Amino acid sequence: MYTSYIDYFEATLQRCPDKTAIVEEGVKYDFKTTAENARKLAAAIIGKVGETRNEPIAVFMKKSANTAFSDIGILYSANAFMNLDIKTPIDRIGAIIDLIQPALIITDKSQFEKISGEAGDRVGVLCVEDVFDGAPASDEDMECIRARLAMQIDTDPSCVINTSGSTGVPKGVVLNHKSFFDFLDWSVITFGLDETANMGSLSPAVFDIFVYELWLMAGKGATITLLNDAMSMFPARLLEQLRDEHVNFIFWVPSIMVNIANMDLLSKIQLPDLRLVWFAGEVFPTKQFNYWRKMLPQTKFANLYGPIEITLDCTFYVVEREFEDSEPLPIGYACKNTDVLILNEDDQLCKPGEEGELCVRGTSLAMGYYNNPEKTAAAFTQNPLNTKYPELIYRTGDVVFVNELGEIVFKGRKDSLIKHMGYRIELGEIEHAVINKLKIVEYCCVVYNKQKKEITLIYESPDDVSPGTIRKELTKLFPKYMIPVKYIRKDQLPRNTNGKIDRNKLSEEVNQND
Repeated sequence: MYTSYIDYFEATLQRCPDKTAIVEEGVKYDFKTTAENARKLAAAIIGKVGETRNEPIAVFMKKSANTAFSDIGILYSANAFMNLDIKTPIDRIGAIIDLIQPALIITDKSQFEKISGEAGDRVGVLCVEDVFDGAPASDEDMECIRARLAMQIDTDPSCVINTSGSTGVPKGVVLNHKSFFDFLDWSVITFGLDETANMGSLSPAVFDIFVYELWLMAGKGATITLLNDAMSMFPARLLEQLRDEHVNFIFWVPSIMVNIANMDLLSKIQLPDLRLVWFAGEVFPTKQFNYWRKMLPQTKFANLYGPIEITLDCTFYVVEREFEDSEPLPIGYACKNTDVLILNEDDQLCKPGEEGELCVRGTSLAMGYYNNPEKTAAAFTQNPLNTKYPELIYRTGDVVFVNELGEIVFKGRKDSLIKHMGYRIELGEIEHAVINKLKIVEYCCVVYNKQKKEITLIYESPDDVSPGTIRKELTKLFPKYMIPVKYIRKDQLPRNTNGKIDRNKLSEEVNQND
């Protein structure tokens, strides 16, 4: 019976100790080396925190093999890891530290001074080079580690992932071991994943996709090939790295994939080993998706959907039929052992074709937001369809409907549904039209100026596409009340750490510049 990530990892370690677990810049680390480094760190952590268990321990360093060793080492110590982004402004890092109050911060020499200065006297800092260059964990260390792991249960926290918060301070989503068991088992069975999987890891370490990559490595002996995130600025070199490292599985946010399609790079750089592509996190414009599918006929593509509060993703759609460029890709069906409820404003189940909020129940649900009971209570609520016993659901705030084929289709954010001039308007519908139907620009974001009661379209374009051109084309599709009043062109729209367009920042800009 498995109760933690380490149970999976230890089983894989016994089965294939010499198999490559991590590849970084051509250097290969096998499972034996990975375990040795992780155990060293676990012993050092226990020496610092004593009896502390099930507490967050932060990791502050550039994504690397050392990051993976650190995350696994924290789990060996029976604590939960929380990866921090070194590119995040240090004041924001300080706000996270104040909220989460980690038991310890793990860093490397390049970041030691920076994070030590911010941590001050609030929390201790441990440098990984001082640990990894030392002697292996002793028999006494391992006895202590195993005793701590023996006390773990599968609902203990495994990690904390920070996501944006409306107050400006990120929310720390707490995930347990059990929820990852479910998602890992589902993905392995559904997609036939095994030790031959070689994952091209591009997502930042602070993103939930990286956590899944760690789990697939531990659970099935898969290999994580760390891709240089700087390559996102040079997509051709990124594809060359995929080809040269024989990557056969990627799980990416669509933004970079859109750029690759627009540059027609797959016609120049062949990826014969790529067999499985997952994409999630934002809408993948169908035109660019169709390009990928056409250029990689040997590859299976799956659209995954889900906020981090339900542990990675809760629905999936394997694309096996043709889609018009203007037709949105469905988010599909609920993953195994996850139930999706589509509720209307009266908290009743929607009929097919009726739009409602997507809510989720099951073991995939996060434990809540760390040190934030108010926001936890608002998002994780009693299932309104069940009055017999306590049962929580997570309200995603996303609006969806079920089409005539029984597929769930994403419509937009509940908070992007506005009431304007007496009409209910889904701002995402305008974005979809600009990108997929009119194909005027590659990226755009539509926000609402609440003070001036104006719909504002912010678009990314290297060329001087005039507002008049966009407005003229939109009038052919929408009634007057849906046409944006203000248009703002940017060379590049702001992105979150995970690559998504930063809608909150754009909304704040529009509503502050009255």
